[in-house]
Amino acid sequence: MELEFDVKITADALYDYMLRHTYYSASGLIGTTAGALMVVWFFMRGGALFLLAGVVALLYLPWTLFLKSRQQMANTPAFREPLHYKLTQEGMEVSQGGETQTQKWEDMFQAVSTQRSLIVYTSRVNASIFPRKDLGELTPQVIEMICTHMPPSKVKIRH
Repeated sequence: MELEFDVKITADALYDYMLRHTYYSASGLIGTTAGALMVVWFFMRGGALFLLAGVVALLYLPWTLFLKSRQQMANTPAFREPLHYKLTQEGMEVSQGGETQTQKWEDMFQAVSTQRSLIVYTSRVNASIFPRKDLGELTPQVIEMICTHMPPSKVKIRH
């Protein structure tokens, strides 16, 4: 079985990926927890400074990631054209502008999902983003292909 599809990375798809990636990292969790604790402290003990610091801590990451996603879209020529993917029994092939890269399933790091995208990490920090709107009716087949070829411990996809 082979699946082929095109995806267009948009600023929104990139932002969705960045949010997922950041909030599931240690720094994202620590920053969010600290911000939430400061807000709770304010409601329990008072101190407007705690409320201000907590709100800043909670809003800083999403805002900077939003700006970063827009900046990265503007500065990355590869995002201007669609990416063509082919999922095969051996792995995942991505091509654009005459260049092709292939990665074997066993070399994939992890597969996760958000409400808007399927994300296949090819390393700890690099990933292929499949916006669900681009996959359309192929979404269940792409999920099945990923689940079939990657170990269950590496797949965290919600249907």
